[in-house]
Amino acid sequence: MIHEELQRLERLANQVQKKMLQMEEQNASMARELELLKQSLQEKEQALDHFKNQIKISKIVNNIPVEEVESAEMSNKINSYIKEIDKIITYLSE
Repeated sequence: MIHEELQRLERLANQVQKKMLQMEEQNASMARELELLKQSLQEKEQALDHFKNQIKISKIVNNIPVEEVESAEMSNKINSYIKEIDKIITYLSE
């Protein structure tokens, strides 16, 4: 009787141990996934901020009171500068 009870408790202890190992593995996996998602979110937030800055610069350029030809030239120059800066940022991000 006591021997059977001890065997049953041993089986239960083994089951608990296996379940605990599974939970620890699942927890580690979820922690890794969370870190990846945080990193992805941070990258997307940086890209969004960069895009917002581009919009602000474009609005500033469009609101500068100059002749239309000069405005178009200045807008083209600034847009080319923005493209170059984007290339540099992309290069540095790699």
